[in-house]
Amino acid sequence: MTDKSVIENIETRTRRLIEEHRRLKGLCAELTAQRDALRDENRTLERRIRELDAEVARMQLTEGLAGGSSNRDKARARVNQLMREVDKCLALLERSGQETQERAAQPQEPAPEVEED
Repeated sequence: MTDKSVIENIETRTRRLIEEHRRLKGLCAELTAQRDALRDENRTLERRIRELDAEVARMQLTEGLAGGSSNRDKARARVNQLMREVDKCLALLERSGQETQERAAQPQEPAPEVEED
């Protein structure tokens, strides 16, 4: 091979690499856009699933409270659980209020005086 053919060979390979780089860069951009679109769709579908799960739970609770349903025991258990949670919250609020009142009723000690040199 002569120097000229070596240089032409290198130029040909360089052009092919540049073309391949451009093609892959475009493909990368296309795949990135597709990925972003799929992520958005996934978020939307997950939000919809959560909404439907909440709706099903509400319907089961309503049906259970209406009586005569196989979900009646589940509904009662859920209502009881919610009542216990409310009771716990009220107890925490009461305790917090009592502690605040006790602290307010305690006499405040004066701050110690600082001697200056």
